[in-house]
Order: sequence, then structure tokens, then C-alpha cells
Amino acid sequence: MMDALSVVSQLRDLASEPQNREVIVQDQGCLPGLVLFLDHQSPEVLLATLQTLRYLADLPPNIPTMKNELGMMVSLENLMEREALSVDITALAQEVYNILRTPANPPPRTPEREKRTKSQFFINSSNKKAKSVTLHIQGLDSTDQRGLCEQALLKVRGVISFTFQMASKRCTVRIRSDLSTESLASAIAATKVLSAQQVVKNEAGEEVLIPLNSSGVKVEQNSAIPDYLPEEEEESPEREVDRAISRTTAKEDSNGSWLNAAAGFLTKTFYW
Repeated sequence: MMDALSVVSQLRDLASEPQNREVIVQDQGCLPGLVLFLDHQSPEVLLATLQTLRYLADLPPNIPTMKNELGMMVSLENLMEREALSVDITALAQEVYNILRTPANPPPRTPEREKRTKSQFFINSSNKKAKSVTLHIQGLDSTDQRGLCEQALLKVRGVISFTFQMASKRCTVRIRSDLSTESLASAIAATKVLSAQQVVKNEAGEEVLIPLNSSGVKVEQNSAIPDYLPEEEEESPEREVDRAISRTTAKEDSNGSWLNAAAGFLTKTFYW
């Protein structure tokens, strides 16, 4: 039985895989459905929807389609102005909005422009900026350990989204700028089986690992944790290159792909 949260959570998990992003945006039901989810009353649905749109916007050819989708920009503006929403939601809505407004062919970046752009994730909201942190996580060897890490990060107030690169034991986390990286390390260390170091580049452009202090760091926790659906990598360790969408949970059946089922759910729920 599908519901709004399970559908958008699955779409978010699919969108986290780069090879799926074009197909999701081109599907006739998924993008309009995501726009409608932007008006949902559930904070969990709103956050998962914005995370999905953020993934999809990482593919530049998707941006014009997303920007021109009926209701997209207006819904994002409404979220940015809507009261009683968490900072995580309004900040992510602002980020997606800014990405979609970016010209298709921006002018070449000069060193000064590069420096200025990196410091301006959001406009008109100095306390709602976001940043990305890449962590190398010792002990991230299986989906069980990844599940522990997911639960630890979801509890940290100020975490916007995160993605894993299991082969390299990496996790890229988008967080509010006022959240310290040590807070992430402390939350991960609390699992008792994982530890984190920050991945940065030195002056030569080489990646180096920076130890993080995880002891004695206060971690502000979320009061309510959304029911995110984990990816089931064990069921499909190898993804076929010629398939645009690789499902993360249910097995194939005679009713067609999960994406078609999701699009059908969206159509039946919102269209007449």
C-alpha cells in the first residue's frame, strides 16, 4: 500500500543515483507529483520532496524542465515564506529555488567570482546558509553499518541531506553552516562501531583526512525523525548499465516498474 511518504522517499532514493535523474524528470507523472507534494502538510514529506528535487537539479539538463514545470517555482517560494516550518526545510527550498533560477549558461568563473559564489548558498537569509561536508567513515563496510550511520545523522538537528559512496567509505552531508563538523563526528562515534574523519583537499589538490574531535561535543537532536526508507543494495549488488531506473526495494513483477507504479499513484491521487 503506497502513501505519500513512501512514494517520495523511494523517489528520493532513486534520484540519489545519477543515472536515474534524467528519466525521473522526463516521466510524465513524477515531476508534477513532486510539485504537488511541495504543498503537503507533513514536514517529513516536504523534506523528502525537497531532497529529491535537490538530487534531480544536480543534472544540469534537468534544470530548464524543472524550472518550467507548472507550479514549481511558486511552490518553492511559498515554502520559503511559509511560517512554522523548520530551518532545514526552508533552507533546502531556498537552495533548490536558487539552483533553478541560475542561467543555463552562466558566465565563466573568475577566481574572485568563484570565491564569492562559494560563500552564497542562499540569499536574504544569513542564518540559513548550507554547506557540504565529506566524511570518511571507518567501519562503513556493509548496509548494516550504513543503517547505523543513517540513524545517527538523522538525529542531528541541522542535517539537510546525505549520500553514501560505500566503495570508498565516504558520506557527503549537507548541513546548516552553523552546525559544526565535530557534531557529525560525535553522532557517528556514538554508534560505538563507526568513526569519522573529514575529507579535504590540500594546496596541491590532493585529498587528505582530517581527524575530528568527537568527545565532549554537544549534539542537538531532532525531536521527530522521519520514517526514511533505506536502499536495499543487497538485493541488487550489480546494476545493469542499460537500465535507466534501478529500484531499491521491491522485486520486479508483471505490473511493470516501480516508477510506473509511483507515477500511477500520483496520477490517481492528484489528477482528475
